[in-house]
Amino acid sequence: MINLVLFGKPGAGKGTQANFLKEKYNLKHISTGDVFRYNIKNGTELGTLAKSYIDKGDLVPDEVTIDMLKAEVEKNPEANGFIFDGFPRTNAQAEALDELMTEKNMKIHATIALEADDEVLIKRLLERGKVSGRSDDQDENKIRNRFEEYNEKTAPLMQYYKEQGKFHSVNGIGSIEEITERLSKVIAAL
Repeated sequence: MINLVLFGKPGAGKGTQANFLKEKYNLKHISTGDVFRYNIKNGTELGTLAKSYIDKGDLVPDEVTIDMLKAEVEKNPEANGFIFDGFPRTNAQAEALDELMTEKNMKIHATIALEADDEVLIKRLLERGKVSGRSDDQDENKIRNRFEEYNEKTAPLMQYYKEQGKFHSVNGIGSIEEITERLSKVIAAL
């Protein structure tokens, strides 16, 4: 079993790479955003609870997010492992994820950061915004704001995982195949 956390700024290619890795290693990709949308759309108890916070403009508490992720893990007992994308985003969330993994007799094997220059990512996101229609990918100021939020909140997690010997950095610039190969080398060495 392999459990991975994928890091990277918006546009770094986490979703694209997660799709390749889940096929190659038969892993379950758990995207926090997808899990939230699914639970809210389907009116689950957790989705309703999360929506109550979102509707007030508040952040969804870590406990609610962890409970959603726990449900996803439990829904997939046959998985060879999981790729967590978009979670954890804070040290408190990383600790909560470690607790969940321990509870399930599992662990996070590695966290992999897809690294790329901000200017390259801005170009990628603006291009994606033309195709996807996502408003947050069409405004350079909003993109830079998301990068600042990443730097403030998520970057400190690198230290958390470095202290556990689980942090790996991969160059996120190149063809999709080249980046997948770099990620595969990290995974093969686990």
